[in-house]
Amino acid sequence: CIFCRPEREILAENEGAIAVFDKFPVSPGHALVLPRRHVASIWELDAAEYAHCFALVRALRPLLEARFRPDGYNVGVNCGEAAGQSVWHAHVHLIPRYAGDDPNPLGGVRNVVPRR
Repeated sequence: CIFCRPEREILAENEGAIAVFDKFPVSPGHALVLPRRHVASIWELDAAEYAHCFALVRALRPLLEARFRPDGYNVGVNCGEAAGQSVWHAHVHLIPRYAGDDPNPLGGVRNVVPRR
């Protein structure tokens, strides 16, 4: 699994998770939080693992603020093929957003389903 042993800089880590930059970022600073235990989706994490993952999401923000100065963020998880999951190791996306990166960002993640 490419997320069990990611070959890239570790941005932050704790007992239950690590954070790395996404290899195919949708914006500068796009990061992933990966639970240390291999499970397909966040629904399989126990409560402590889930908490470790989202603690790292929060811990990454100051790092990304200092390095990239984004204007906002999207936090997301793709669970299952229909939701766009392509790597079968649970992970949380932290995607920095920048003023003007989308001409109409209103609705945020609601725009992932066309014509909604």
